[in-house]
Amino acid sequence: MNSQSQKYSSLIESINQESGQAVRFMEVCGGHTWAIRKAGIPDLLPESIRLVSGPGCPVCVTSRGYINTAIALLDQPEVILATFGDLMRVPGSIQSLEETIFHSRRIEVVLSPLDALQYAIRNPGKEVVFLGIGFETTAPGVAATIMQARNEGIRNFSVLSSHKVMPPAMAALLDHRIPIDGFICPGHVSAITGQGIFEFIPREYHIPCVIAGFESEDILESILMLIRQINSDNALVENQYSRVVRANGNPKARAIMDEVFELSDDWWRGLGEIPGSGLSNRRKYSKWDAKEKFGVTISPEPEPPGCRCSDILKGLANPEDCALFGSDCTPDNPVGACMVSNEGTCQAWYRFNQSP
Repeated sequence: MNSQSQKYSSLIESINQESGQAVRFMEVCGGHTWAIRKAGIPDLLPESIRLVSGPGCPVCVTSRGYINTAIALLDQPEVILATFGDLMRVPGSIQSLEETIFHSRRIEVVLSPLDALQYAIRNPGKEVVFLGIGFETTAPGVAATIMQARNEGIRNFSVLSSHKVMPPAMAALLDHRIPIDGFICPGHVSAITGQGIFEFIPREYHIPCVIAGFESEDILESILMLIRQINSDNALVENQYSRVVRANGNPKARAIMDEVFELSDDWWRGLGEIPGSGLSNRRKYSKWDAKEKFGVTISPEPEPPGCRCSDILKGLANPEDCALFGSDCTPDNPVGACMVSNEGTCQAWYRFNQSP
């Protein structure tokens, strides 16, 4: 047995030895959801430990109304949408972005917001609208692109923003009395923000938090760290992912994000509108805000009939509790957003078919 296998086995043995009371640990990162299900980690844990997925997938928490608004912008003949590929198949109330292509609509799939800006530069007679979603991980890159557009005087580029920040959603889960005994905190978000953004959770709610990496050993070690906090009745924020996450995160990225964006209220699937959970352009960057430029608003829309994505994002249901899962709703034919993205809980369960 090599050293990695020995560490893996040792972590599982320690978890089994030190676990006691029944606990529910929630991950709030889609990357963790995928890694947990792919490695079959729930099947390695004692029955007293249950892992549940939270609102960690940016595609999943984005309103159907956002997709409706994006599609409505295409009614203006000069508008071209630029988007990451994982948004293409998210259902709106009537159709997805992908389905609009069959009607000769103008959509470009890009790999970065800078690609969208370059597309705007090459097409000065068009209005290029970048569909900006994501958490603190992607927001700095979008902010830097908006800054570049302003500095270079590129006026035919704007962002339809639905960027969100994670801590208010975690607080909302606890305020809604969702049963959570510990958080596996997002590693990529924390690389930008640092660990201080989670300090209020153990202080105000007495809930342990561990920032985790994405290898199986990282996740198992984080679970063990949560168990030990519970056993010692000492809730705090620990950083398992110290090889990447620094205490103060990435100050330069945070400064760019703070320069362009300010906190605003935003709507989350399953949790509704959460004060201070969104990011909107500051006044000096309003010319690059698609909502301001085109006078549009984003309204939440109800879930498709039978879809339980809202409950799944709160950890109140598993994908297999949804009558649509695996039959009417599959990755090839998604009914709800949780089945669309690789970071979505339903797709992870479908791909790896793990039991709770």
